[in-house]
Amino acid sequence: MQRRSSVLLATAFAAAAALALAGCAGNTSPGGDTKPSSSAAADDYGLVAPGTLTVCSDVPYPPFEVEDTGSESGYSGFDIDLLTAIAKKIDLKIAVLDVDFDPLQSGATLVAGTCDIGASAMTITADRQKNLDFSDPYYDSLQSLLVRKDSGIKGIDGLSGKSVGVQQGTTGENYAKENAKGANLVQYPSDGELWPAIQAGQIDAILQDQPVNFEHEKADSDYKIVETFKTDEQYGFAFAKGKMDKLRDAVNGALKQLKDDGEYQKIYDAYFTAK
Repeated sequence: MQRRSSVLLATAFAAAAALALAGCAGNTSPGGDTKPSSSAAADDYGLVAPGTLTVCSDVPYPPFEVEDTGSESGYSGFDIDLLTAIAKKIDLKIAVLDVDFDPLQSGATLVAGTCDIGASAMTITADRQKNLDFSDPYYDSLQSLLVRKDSGIKGIDGLSGKSVGVQQGTTGENYAKENAKGANLVQYPSDGELWPAIQAGQIDAILQDQPVNFEHEKADSDYKIVETFKTDEQYGFAFAKGKMDKLRDAVNGALKQLKDDGEYQKIYDAYFTAK
């Protein structure tokens, strides 16, 4: 998959800085929560582009991130819709940049200042916390094994000698390394390459997050999740280490509001509740 480059508008910074100085007064939302104006938020949060929450995400990774020409940002999915609602709570618009997952989860993309926040179904781990700060958890996940129904593979114990596709830099890859004994692990940069690979017969199985494999199972009846693995994983939104504390606090506050007022549940149900 080709990746789009960052679309930052450097020429807007001078004008936005003047607006930020002029517009420091906050708005008060119903219930008494003080919400900063867009210009004040740009100044307080150190955003890449004033008034806009610039999000880095590895797309596609359905149902969390997908291209969507009908949405204002050009993307949708659980992560994107949730972060759009969070941005609205703190008076920001949202822009999404499609980036590779491995440098995003390592912290390199965020430290480089490409974006303000990472939203890419990213599990909070101790290793990642060495280079990244995370929001409060917003989703609990499982790992899973997807195969063709006629493959004869019934679970992870039957992968010896088989080619198993994993996404590079993910907890799914780590789980496969530790538990898929005798398997030949094949790394791919994203689910956008994993799914076509199993359809083309290049790999025998995919080991990755259960909701993503479930989308493939729904899309093609020739494929089936044969085993899920409870790994106690939780997703969080990622920030450059030690640099975005004010933005992280604002995101956490907005996430709590969304859970308290029921909007989080509505977004969750749209993607994960059986119809």
